[in-house]
Amino acid sequence: MKQESGTLNTTNRAKLYQLVLFPMNNGATNVYYILTMNFIAYYANGVLGLLLMFATTMVTVMRLFDAVTDPIIGALIDRTSTKFGKFRPYMVLGNGIMILSSLLLYFGTRVISADMVWLRYVCFVLFYALYVVGYTFQTACTRSGQTCLTNDPNQRPLFTVFNTVASLIGMGLVQFLAPVLSEKLGGYNSAAFFNFMIPLAIGVSAALTLLAVIGIWEKDRPEFFGVGGTQEKVQLKEYVAILKANKELQRLMVAGAGCKLAFSIATNMTVLCMLYGAMMGNYGGLYLPMMIVGYVFSAPFFLLTVRTSQKLGQKASLVRYTRIALVMYVGVLALLLLWKPGAEVFRLSLMPLNIYTVLFVLFFGVGYGAYYATADMPIPMVADCSDYETYRSGRYIPGIMGTLFSLVDKLVSSLGSTIVGMAVAMIGISTLPDGNTPYADGMHIVVLVLFCVIPMLAWIATLIAMKGYTLTGARMKEIQAVNAVRKDAIGKGMSLSEAMEKWQTIEQVPKEYQ
Repeated sequence: MKQESGTLNTTNRAKLYQLVLFPMNNGATNVYYILTMNFIAYYANGVLGLLLMFATTMVTVMRLFDAVTDPIIGALIDRTSTKFGKFRPYMVLGNGIMILSSLLLYFGTRVISADMVWLRYVCFVLFYALYVVGYTFQTACTRSGQTCLTNDPNQRPLFTVFNTVASLIGMGLVQFLAPVLSEKLGGYNSAAFFNFMIPLAIGVSAALTLLAVIGIWEKDRPEFFGVGGTQEKVQLKEYVAILKANKELQRLMVAGAGCKLAFSIATNMTVLCMLYGAMMGNYGGLYLPMMIVGYVFSAPFFLLTVRTSQKLGQKASLVRYTRIALVMYVGVLALLLLWKPGAEVFRLSLMPLNIYTVLFVLFFGVGYGAYYATADMPIPMVADCSDYETYRSGRYIPGIMGTLFSLVDKLVSSLGSTIVGMAVAMIGISTLPDGNTPYADGMHIVVLVLFCVIPMLAWIATLIAMKGYTLTGARMKEIQAVNAVRKDAIGKGMSLSEAMEKWQTIEQVPKEYQ
């Protein structure tokens, strides 16, 4: 590839607006994700009158279905080549399906008479499944599309920052509005709550999707696909062989799944209702301030993670700040262990402020900030694994690589709602707690495990998995150089097999490509 100046350019770089806009695709899907993970069980149980265990278990079942559909859709993406691109069709189609399924799921099911409750169960499952297909269509493009957006090691860490910003626009909006609206509209179990939230989610998600399509428009072309611009045809049966050979992806799967499980449980609305409402007695006064504390502490960590990633690689950044989160949550766990019913000295209070709250804000803020800044880091690291697969085998299969990662990610994170539902049921509560639910025996230990212990175990698993991960910053620069010289040679008529054989190490690559 030649630049207009005549100097050799071996790096595919994105424009700033592309780096900012394409991650909005993740924000678009996260609007629906947070609604589904945190509130659909409230809707099924409180509005439709479906059994609590059915409502919470269906979140897990559909998350599993989502995982199963991932590899199929990943293969479809890799085989797709249209005038509208490879990724944009699935982004638009996926969002359209989610709009339709949300209207059917949250409004259509209510039309069914309570006398035909069996039909409510059936339609709930069918419409939920339709939503999952649309969600998978669109979310698969976030991980796979970034491979053609940029392969610059200095730009990919920025994807994490803009991806988080996009998530805050979508997911953060729901998290911020939900507790405020629930108080005015009758709680999370009320139909009025969903009457407002679903149309809002549809509008926000559609707008973010449009921005994401604009962001990837110029890059969604064959010249930015792998080393040869060809469409790979990989059979589903080959997935196991690909995963077995790409050990870097295996390790990243463990790290990503651990991070997602920690996030899905520790931020589950039911867990937060028990912590801030039932235990501390002030859900309305604590939930939003503590959410803001987490976001405020996250800001400096975003800057630190980008700088560390650009200097030392994304692995070093993920490991460093996951360790900080783990250490800080030891303090959070210790503070919550001190809590006792009726003991005011060990109760969170902002008005008046006490030393217990100051310490909690410090440990929780730093821990959550460090974790939240790295929570989405495995997403751009999937692009590194995809480029490594191109280097290793010559195949450009970002759809398969992204959905293989999300397969395990979703299988593990799907346990979140079921674990929470089972924990609540074990202490004898038949309806999911909201901000007004009083304290019940057993809630203390449930909150300790769900809010602290499980996330800490997940972070430990992440650190162990990253020990053997070899795609450091320096290693990725070598891989990109080898891929670049192969791509130029193939463009000049050399076969893929010849290029693969001729250039295998950085020492064999001409200096102008390094």
